[in-house]
Amino acid sequence: MSVYAIGDIQGCFDPLRRLLDIIQFDPAHDELWLTGDLVNRGSKSLDVLRFIYSLGDRHKLVLGNHDLHLLAVALAEVPIRNSDTFRDILSAPDRDELLYWLKKKPLLHVDEKLNYVLTHAGIAPLWDLSQAKNLASEVSQVLQSSSAINFLIHLYGNEPARWDDQLTGFDRLRCITNYFTRMRFCYADGALELSFKGAIEKKPSHLLPWFALPSRKLISLKIIFGHWAALGGVVNQPKLYALDTGCVWGNCLTAMRLEDEQRFNVACN
Repeated sequence: MSVYAIGDIQGCFDPLRRLLDIIQFDPAHDELWLTGDLVNRGSKSLDVLRFIYSLGDRHKLVLGNHDLHLLAVALAEVPIRNSDTFRDILSAPDRDELLYWLKKKPLLHVDEKLNYVLTHAGIAPLWDLSQAKNLASEVSQVLQSSSAINFLIHLYGNEPARWDDQLTGFDRLRCITNYFTRMRFCYADGALELSFKGAIEKKPSHLLPWFALPSRKLISLKIIFGHWAALGGVVNQPKLYALDTGCVWGNCLTAMRLEDEQRFNVACN
């Protein structure tokens, strides 16, 4: 048995199938970990959702910001954007089944036996593992509750930008979610800066990649994340594995075999 982690797919179903052929993925024996953002921007979001759903317990998936946006549009009637490419999901006969399944997915997956953590954008430098697990669980519990629609309506926004244990209500939930699903750069105090999305070498001098903050607490486990295509899959830090290699932008889709950290990729149109 092998476990393969795959970066952001974003509706690129054909490259996904080619990549699975390359790694000779066998759902009878192997397992897939997905960094989130299964949908949007690519042309076959519905095919991707249906395929991952069909894997049953042979996959682990964490929610990305585009997955949450799909849920907000579908369930909370947040306006769809002109750039969104998941309208096929909204009109699919199995949409309710797929959305119910997606809504149950977490923001964080921890496998202490394998010594890996899976999340979409990363883990806030201010949090240790116990806090990260508890805060991710808070959001998941709300998504499963009668407050889910209100949460999805209030999901959008960049404030509050810095975590504070005293945060409450939708400000607290939004801040947690932004760290897990939208984080790239932070200020020295751990506050999020969400407007700059470029390459590290072009960043303003007052910003640091979240994983480069000297005060980052969670350094004991290996962290697999996506979301940041501008990294090109390269992070010059130990125990960090960036797997979003910009398939939807015409670069490649990447998988990593956890047992030996070998990477595989396919070019994308």
